Amino acid sequence: MEKLTGLKKIRTAVFISGTGSNLKNLIKFSNIKKSPISIDLIISNTNKAEGLSFAGQFKIRKKIFNFKKIEDTEKKVLLLIKKEKIEFICLAGFMKILSKSFIEKFDGHIINIHPSLLPKYKGLNTHSKVINNKDKFTGCTVHYVAAKLDSGKIILQKKIKVAVNDNSTSLAKKVLEQEHKLYPAAIMKIFN
Repeated sequence: MEKLTGLKKIRTAVFISGTGSNLKNLIKFSNIKKSPISIDLIISNTNKAEGLSFAGQFKIRKKIFNFKKIEDTEKKVLLLIKKEKIEFICLAGFMKILSKSFIEKFDGHIINIHPSLLPKYKGLNTHSKVINNKDKFTGCTVHYVAAKLDSGKIILQKKIKVAVNDNSTSLAKKVLEQEHKLYPAAIMKIFN
């Protein structure tokens, strides 16, 4: 991707489905001077996503789409993204899988953060899998979104030690703390 010229920030959309802790973290990151992105749109697949409250708090446009008819919905999302001049998409706990067609039609990069050391433990319930398999390490990964789930090129990873007394809840908390550091670092890496 091209280097940034001047102070023009890259117009970014964040897709969420849940609490939005990574969204909030990305918004804070976007507000620092050296950040290459501005968060201009929040998209959710549910009106129950707690993270939508950050739209009002930070005065960012939000839009909720029902993904039951994926093809139709993705067309509407692409139209909105084009209208808003979005060049970059960050998935942050977005619980829908974007189609190959959407990924190909979007004229920009789409990245995702995943709570495991990919290629290990793609999909859901990563922390339970780590605990059940008695892994010594886990972590998180920021990667480009590809048609195959959690299989895109890895941008950055952060490895953390699994403590003897960790359970899936304590592990999720530890990994999330690292996600909040890794996501901005990966964005800096892409645009520098």
